[in-house]
Amino acid sequence: MYDLIRDASVGQAIRFLTRNRVLKYPEEEEDYQLPQQYVDILSGREKLEGDTAAPISSNDTPNNNNDDDDADVDIEILGRTHTRRSSVVGPRFSVERVQEEQEIRMQRTKSVPIVPTKTADGVVLVDWYSTDDPANPQNWSNAKKYFILFVLCFYTWTVYCTGPVYATAEKGIQKYFGVSAVAASLGLSLYILAYGIGDLIFSPLTEIPVIGRNPVYYLTFIVFFAFSFGPTRVTTFGGLLVLRFLLGFFGSPALANGGATVGDLFTIINIPYGLCWWVFSAWTGPAIGPLIGGYAAMANGWRWPMWEIVWMAAPTLVLLLLFMPETAPATLLLQRAHRLRKLTGDARLQSQSEIDQKHMTASAILGEALIRPMEIMFRDPSIFFVNLYTGYFYGVFYTFFEVFPLVFPVLYGFNLGETGLSFLSCFIGVCIAIALYTAYLYFYMVPDNLKHGFREQEHRLVPAIFGSFLMPIGLFVFAWTARTTVHWIVPLVGVAIFVVGHFFTMQSLFIYLPFSYPQYAASLFAGNSLWRSGVACGSVLFARPLFINMGIARGVTLLAGLSVAGIFGTTAIYIFGKKLRARSKYAVSS
Repeated sequence: MYDLIRDASVGQAIRFLTRNRVLKYPEEEEDYQLPQQYVDILSGREKLEGDTAAPISSNDTPNNNNDDDDADVDIEILGRTHTRRSSVVGPRFSVERVQEEQEIRMQRTKSVPIVPTKTADGVVLVDWYSTDDPANPQNWSNAKKYFILFVLCFYTWTVYCTGPVYATAEKGIQKYFGVSAVAASLGLSLYILAYGIGDLIFSPLTEIPVIGRNPVYYLTFIVFFAFSFGPTRVTTFGGLLVLRFLLGFFGSPALANGGATVGDLFTIINIPYGLCWWVFSAWTGPAIGPLIGGYAAMANGWRWPMWEIVWMAAPTLVLLLLFMPETAPATLLLQRAHRLRKLTGDARLQSQSEIDQKHMTASAILGEALIRPMEIMFRDPSIFFVNLYTGYFYGVFYTFFEVFPLVFPVLYGFNLGETGLSFLSCFIGVCIAIALYTAYLYFYMVPDNLKHGFREQEHRLVPAIFGSFLMPIGLFVFAWTARTTVHWIVPLVGVAIFVVGHFFTMQSLFIYLPFSYPQYAASLFAGNSLWRSGVACGSVLFARPLFINMGIARGVTLLAGLSVAGIFGTTAIYIFGKKLRARSKYAVSS
């Protein structure tokens, strides 16, 4: 707990105010002794005579930041940052690499010193001190890891919940400001668009080691919290829309970088387990938001759901400030290098991230975030399909916030709160999906990876193929059973089926991207996020006119019919993806 508070933003503020006399790091303690391998290398001796220990070279020993072949995978598999890159990409996905990681995990139970690398120009690269170094996020206790994951999930849940909460206030907003239903829905659609745009801005910022992840999290959420009071008092419709856009923009780091934080904490084998809980929080936000917002709007008017955003954001901010530490290995090692230079007065002690940081330019970061994802997408048909398909079914999901109020109050007599309850079908669907997906990982994928290594990228698309069948099935069930002669539970079963398929497809395609383009994963995910958010933004606006003009049955049937194309697209990538990657100058082969 001491380390957790010290590394969180409040702890860092206390350290700053006391000039680092409180909440000290080990290197700042008076009785601290520099690890022997650093004493040796700084004095020109690689190993003391008679030393019986077997130190491990940081060139040979992967760890979270300098995992050499694995470092980019553990972090960039979720597409949110750049760390020290290996010039060899392929071996990181091989059976030898997986077995090596298992050996490293076993080694971490021992305390084996890690000898820092000395470069040709004399720089000593600061690394983890040993295989069980407690500063390495992957060596933290499970209790600490999962508590941090809980804080991250609560943060993500709040941001995702803030979007749909607004949907329950739309009728009140129409009456108060005298605007149409489509105009009122702009508050939701602009919020969705804003967190896609924010992804492009904040994701590259966390790639700069001197910044890291945590400052982006808490500084933007302080602004989010401040703006959350605005909708409770705003008196103009234009002002409300601006505030909603700003809320989405400053809430986006939870969505942009949350996956990277999971990658910091867990090894490549265990990342999917941690990721499932993070995705779960992202799904429960839209499921719970309409529920709590609906009853609040019924009881106290449209501003009451806006107050609920304030009440959700307040404890989230407290958790972030008190208990969210920095987890980016590049940043942690940079901070350690600063402390060691202050301790020893030796300027040769530097982190790899410091060296990389010197070569970063604003134009390069901007180009990687904006230009390269578009270039890859238009040159590789498989990536174009992934963006098109994920954007489409993401947009279909957000049409639920417009179609549910046209179905359940009209056909089944639900009030606003009961309509919010119907969104629990999404919650049930994602619970079923996570249970099935976790079983798939535990009983098949993880044992297969350990036995055979990481197979070709297309092997990870198998759940997506099943999901691509489930999504149109769920939509067809909803379209054909949403009528007064059929019990309301039946169309909600269709929604749950859709959500299961959505989860399977999203998880698989989002693993396929970084395995095919590990060195460009961060920019690809940022581009994909903007694409999805843009499509979802448009979907919210066209959904109501579509369903009113075509009717619920025909409108949802149209969306379901278009979803069928995803079956053929996903299957085609599974069969021909390897050939398509072979023709791309950006992709890597297994």
